[in-house]
Amino acid sequence: MYEPIRTKSVHSTMAGTPSDFPHRSREEELDIQLAGHLAALLAVTDELRAHTRSAELDTAAERLAGQVARLRGGRPPLRATPAAAGAPADVLHERAHALAGRALVVAASRADTAVAILAAERMDAHSAALAAGPKALSTTP
Repeated sequence: MYEPIRTKSVHSTMAGTPSDFPHRSREEELDIQLAGHLAALLAVTDELRAHTRSAELDTAAERLAGQVARLRGGRPPLRATPAAAGAPADVLHERAHALAGRALVVAASRADTAVAILAAERMDAHSAALAAGPKALSTTP
């Protein structure tokens, strides 16, 4: 029914056997994953800032950038200028809510309280913006 494996595994199967490729610890992998989620959330936050001028969004963007830099060993995240004709604000709030949720899950698994609190705050803010309806999501001059 099944054919036996005829070639040697590319993965080291014996404990203590040195390998030719670098390994990262679980904590390093989680740091990379968390920094990626936060950087994506920062990009969406910057797009929202282009839609709606808000001190809250400015503060959130700076806090997110600080956490991404911390997770990346002090390297600040790259930040692009959002396009003027981007996605509608409600779509951006939904996307940001989902990204904040992913960041919260990873932050909880790596026991990073500061990022977990920040992610939960962002989830609440985006939920409130979505619940407020289209009037709250409109572009402010």
